[in-house]
Amino acid sequence: MTQVVIGVDVGTMSAKATAFDVDGGEHGHGEHGYELADPQPGAAVLDPGEVVDATLRAIADAAAQARRARCEIAGLAMSAAMHGLTALDAGGRPLTPLMTWADTRAIEEAERLRAEHPDLHARTGTPLHPMAPLAKLRWLRAHEPAAFRDAACFAGVKALVLHALTGELVTDHSMASGTGLLALRELDWDPEALELAGIEAGRLPRLVPATEVLELTADVGLPAGTPVVAGAADGPLANLGVGAVRPGVAACSIGTSGALRVMVEAPATDPAGRVFCYALTPGRWAVGGAINNGGVVLQWAGEALAPDLGEHPERELLALAGEVPPGSEGLIMLPYLLSERAPHWSALPRGAYVGLTRGHGRGHLIRAAVEGVCQQLALVLASVREAGNEVREIRATGGFARSDLWRQILADVLGMEVGFPAGHEGSGFGAALLGMEALGVIDSIERAADLVAIEDRVEPDPAAAETYAELRPVFDGLFDALAPAFRRLRRLDPGA
Repeated sequence: MTQVVIGVDVGTMSAKATAFDVDGGEHGHGEHGYELADPQPGAAVLDPGEVVDATLRAIADAAAQARRARCEIAGLAMSAAMHGLTALDAGGRPLTPLMTWADTRAIEEAERLRAEHPDLHARTGTPLHPMAPLAKLRWLRAHEPAAFRDAACFAGVKALVLHALTGELVTDHSMASGTGLLALRELDWDPEALELAGIEAGRLPRLVPATEVLELTADVGLPAGTPVVAGAADGPLANLGVGAVRPGVAACSIGTSGALRVMVEAPATDPAGRVFCYALTPGRWAVGGAINNGGVVLQWAGEALAPDLGEHPERELLALAGEVPPGSEGLIMLPYLLSERAPHWSALPRGAYVGLTRGHGRGHLIRAAVEGVCQQLALVLASVREAGNEVREIRATGGFARSDLWRQILADVLGMEVGFPAGHEGSGFGAALLGMEALGVIDSIERAADLVAIEDRVEPDPAAAETYAELRPVFDGLFDALAPAFRRLRRLDPGA
């Protein structure tokens, strides 16, 4: 009988559960979505009840399929999106919607923290940005004082799901390291951060290691007492899922958003504050940066620049971009349609085209958008290296990888070979591997480094790489040059 662990990935738009064996084979899958709402400017929230219900149904679907495949289900292991926050009453019931990483209402609080307490980033590893629950707590205290006062506990999305599955209100070190409230080296709540948030440690879930094993109490078609491994955050687990677990091997992803992370053996923060440092397990920490704008930029280009190409014009858009030479003949796009995170960690910027002339056409606008996404990831890569971390190999995943052109542009802009793993991708498999280690099914998650095969490798074109390297300082400098305009636009825009 094949033994499997169900990796559960609670994302921003859906919950997925997949039953994996020790070789990465899939034996059951479930996925259910939920709506990301924006009830007011800057808000990006989820209904906590919908998220929990979707997750339980996804687990039940995966478990049923695995049983039909005559698999032995050793347990569940969890992954979830970072930086969420909701207020809970004494019974663990939500008092507020779940504020996701994309919620920017705490921009003023984050800017004030950056100016007045820059040392917090170095201690906690979390950038002082509106995504951080520390900033969200300050916003909640100022704008929803009744909910802030009445809350018995403040929790993220994984704590909510674990509570529903096991009755335990806990958060693992990995998820906690994305709150801005955890002292990295001590793996305990930071007293100054708690004071700035206006709460005590008792109003946060109990801290546990990522390998903590709890017991199932919810009805998801599995026996009561089935092991539930607390798991970790989706970012570090995505590295694990593509085999990027050894120092020097980075995972790069471009989906709706994007990210680049490398594993290190001890917590390491950037004195310049450009990259994050999040925990996975003892001896494994993820250093890197996330960007808000990935495939969403191409989606925008289709809607705004090419509505005549139909509802799903990605192939046609990229064909137009392929007719334009690297560098888009001097046209640069800052792809900050959803503001931005790494390496500047500011919610102020907006998208912009710079260098536009009468000679530029639709293909130039589209190619510059794709190049802008890749240039932003190149800034993250440079920041990771300048913070003292080696990156000698990159493994890339995400929807963008379906395009040969986008693959090539990424390799050219980064200036190094990019490998594309075969088969499954993502945090769910990483969670399953972590669960297998915690449950003794495998000896170590080091297995991931050898388990994930590279299906394709793309080498950079030397001439194109040189063009992009020459453009990068211009691209990078535009953030500071336009920062005063970004600030004024925010003040002038009543919907900001």
